[in-house]
Amino acid sequence: MRKMRRQQRRGFTLLEILVVIAILGLLTGMVAVAVVPAFTQAKVDTTRTNIASTMDLLKQYYLRKNKYPDTGTGLKVLVDEQITDKIPKDAWGNDFVYLLENGKPVVMSYGDDGVPGGDGVAADLSSKDDTSAKK
Repeated sequence: MRKMRRQQRRGFTLLEILVVIAILGLLTGMVAVAVVPAFTQAKVDTTRTNIASTMDLLKQYYLRKNKYPDTGTGLKVLVDEQITDKIPKDAWGNDFVYLLENGKPVVMSYGDDGVPGGDGVAADLSSKDDTSAKK
């Protein structure tokens, strides 16, 4: 009979399960705090790379037409001229802003929020700031 009682008592109590869940929650929180900034920085880095690639596409357009597209035409002309399959976007899925300033192209992303200005992830990224994207 004692043997039977011991076998019935095996298992976890509600308190033990709650402690394990709390520990797993804390571990998940610590991992999230460490990983989320890395994802954010990866999107910023991807957008900078996409800006540089878009500048390369604009250089190909320039070689064909001996001029850059005007601001009104924008980056859609890259698809029309079959230089690329789709209009380039930033890592957040927003369209790039294209300007032709003093005969030089400028490609910009307004960051995570998609509006001009901002800090951190919402900060604007521009081909003017990226030395690898300059002509």
